[in-house]
Amino acid sequence: MTRYADSVRNFFHEWTLNILILLFGTTTLVQAFIVPTPSMDTTVMVGDHLLVDKLSYAPPGSISRYILPYTEPKRGDIIVFRYPMDISQNYVKRVMGVPGDHIHLVNKVVYLNGKPLTEPYAQHIFPSPDPYRDNFPTEPDGPVYDRAKQMLAEHVQNGELVVPPDSYFAMGDNRDNSLDSRYWGFVPRENIIGKPLLIFWSYDAPTADLVGYSSDHFIDLAKNFFFKTRWDRELKLIRGYPVQ
Repeated sequence: MTRYADSVRNFFHEWTLNILILLFGTTTLVQAFIVPTPSMDTTVMVGDHLLVDKLSYAPPGSISRYILPYTEPKRGDIIVFRYPMDISQNYVKRVMGVPGDHIHLVNKVVYLNGKPLTEPYAQHIFPSPDPYRDNFPTEPDGPVYDRAKQMLAEHVQNGELVVPPDSYFAMGDNRDNSLDSRYWGFVPRENIIGKPLLIFWSYDAPTADLVGYSSDHFIDLAKNFFFKTRWDRELKLIRGYPVQ
């Protein structure tokens, strides 16, 4: 009986330890994230399920800084962060400016520290011009959040936006259809969660289903899992682009 009790105790001990390790890994090291909007098309798409590395940008400790590969976000990195207007929401964008950078747009072309960028990842889907969106920073002619208005009032010099310390300027690759730093301001360093590693599953579903997980979504999954899964995106690695 004692041997049986020890066996049961060991079994529960091992599984408890495994569960704790799994929970630690998924909350501290890696996090799953579902892309709900098309602002990063086609780098990542609506319905892409990502694994996000939470370790790379984590603040280093006194000892771990010498062991683990901590880095600061770089220009061109794709980041997942807490949306500054509502930190309960996670957003994914590309870092276009780091502290000290000067940024402006002319006819949709991004100028970084005085040089026009070549951006093979960016797309423009709306042919009609928009003065604020395409020639940023200018006087807003549409809905812009107060954070962005404050950014424009305090951080524009000689027609260029200057990124302040501990802040990042982020934009979507789907440049004409992206709610990004142009509209709600800088991403605070403390809001950055990590960077996507890979797409572990991609499913063609509308944003409302992905955000709310309605009963219709589960019915759709049961009927169309094999047909709507984007098999060509499975295990696709997500990489930044060296923006200079």
